Amino acid sequence: MAGGPGVDGARFGSAADDYAVHRADFPSAGIDRMVALGVGTAGQRLLDLGCGTGTLARQFAARGCSVTGADVDARMLAAGGALAESAGLEVSWRECPAEDTGLGSASFDVVTAAQCWHWFDGDAAAAEVRRLLLPGGRVAVCGFDWLPLPDTVSGVTELLIQAHNPSWKLGGIRDPGPAARRQLVGAGLELLETFTFDVDVPYALDSWRRRISASAGILDLGADQATAFDAELAEVMADRFPGDDLIAPHRVWASVAVSPG
Repeated sequence: MAGGPGVDGARFGSAADDYAVHRADFPSAGIDRMVALGVGTAGQRLLDLGCGTGTLARQFAARGCSVTGADVDARMLAAGGALAESAGLEVSWRECPAEDTGLGSASFDVVTAAQCWHWFDGDAAAAEVRRLLLPGGRVAVCGFDWLPLPDTVSGVTELLIQAHNPSWKLGGIRDPGPAARRQLVGAGLELLETFTFDVDVPYALDSWRRRISASAGILDLGADQATAFDAELAEVMADRFPGDDLIAPHRVWASVAVSPG
């Protein structure tokens, strides 16, 4: 789930392998909720913008959609392609920005964007979505990330990220949904439904550390700083959450809109 400018393309791609293996996939319960709203039903032509390693693209392909995954970083696309191939899934991959895909107008039944809209020029991306969708087509802008509640694995980790990288501004309990909804509506799309729910996600300690090392707040650090952060994270986890298994609260959300006609 990578997108456009910022820490973004180049640095997310540098951690593509850890991103692919150690970041939990978008929960199937969230996929089910989107399918119930007409997003990702079998046979649909679906474009996943900012697809990263294809957590949505691969799941919708497994559900019978004809899927194209689009991202600005070829390394993310290569990692997604390897995961899709190992699972026996057919996904087309395209290196392009969300704001200007170069794909044909009215060529998709569905467009999705997971955990990436904040990297886009939202107004331009919304206009591109409107252009790409068939009349009556759906778009789902959605997210899945840790929920930094006090005294939880997620909350303690986020406080440590902020201590090591004070310039990182993506922390806290944020809701990027309103901005995305305004941009979609501004492009002439009609809001259908929004949902939010929380889940506890199990992680092995090593996977949690490597998942965090592939996050924006750490990828923005120099190599020595990132190493120092990881060492302190290991110490904090051993002290606050001893053992090899962790539970990290996460939030799932989605806003679904419809192309008029």
